[in-house]
Amino acid sequence: MSAVAPSPSAPAARRAPPDGVIAQLWRNIVHEPLTLFFFVVLVAIVLIAAFANVIAPYDPVEQSLLAVNQEPTAEHWLGTDQFGRDVLSRIIYGARTSLVLGLLSPAIAATIGTALGLVGGYFGGWPDRVLGRVIDLLLAFPALLLGILVAAALSSGFWSMVAVLTIAFAPRFARIARASTLSLRNEPFVEAAVAAGVGHPRIILRHILPNIAGPVVVVLTLWIATAIRLEATLSFLGMGTQPPQASWGNIIRDGLSNMYGSAWPIISAGVSITITVLAFNMIGDAVRDVLDPETRA
Repeated sequence: MSAVAPSPSAPAARRAPPDGVIAQLWRNIVHEPLTLFFFVVLVAIVLIAAFANVIAPYDPVEQSLLAVNQEPTAEHWLGTDQFGRDVLSRIIYGARTSLVLGLLSPAIAATIGTALGLVGGYFGGWPDRVLGRVIDLLLAFPALLLGILVAAALSSGFWSMVAVLTIAFAPRFARIARASTLSLRNEPFVEAAVAAGVGHPRIILRHILPNIAGPVVVVLTLWIATAIRLEATLSFLGMGTQPPQASWGNIIRDGLSNMYGSAWPIISAGVSITITVLAFNMIGDAVRDVLDPETRA
């Protein structure tokens, strides 16, 4: 008995639509146990920072001479520092400071740097040459050294730290956006849009920006962890968040002067920075696997 050939008019089997970016990212996270673990940890840290005023058992700046340098107890889970302040409460409030600065500064730097890189790479000419020289000048300094120079020139405070980290990161985003724009400027679809009379702003926003968003987002995710480390370093050096406001960096600084009295502030803040940076790096690797065409399967 011969097999019956399918009719030409029979509808072909429909292929499942490709997964979106969020679905691919979630699949990558779920299929990697270590990445999933750090994702859960990161969500917990974000929630702790968001609800610090509810979760923290004590006021982070409240001092008590009767509770100086206590070891961990049922009342103070991570002990107290040399001023009798609850270390756990300061770690919780420090998470809010570090995360806000770590998220806000790279986001502003990515916006400014990407805009400058787009303009310079698309139009070329003297704007591109000037932008290229400024980027080269700023990139000649390591991010930490540039941050120290800017912090020394500005007064301490929250918005000063935002400005410091933004200036340190913006040239790196500008370089990535400029290089990606230069590679796309002569593509056929861009030339076709120019020939059709489409305005330059529309070409940049509708054709160039979506195609360079992937590398920028990948770098943004990875640089959040760097921003948290830089904020902690500058606060440790006395150029960042100032006491009595809690920051992981100044918690370590205060603990260093009282290391023999109580080592718990240093241990707790150091572990918090390490875990948070690892979590952001793991999530950044997952984002890169999805958005970076060179590593995407």
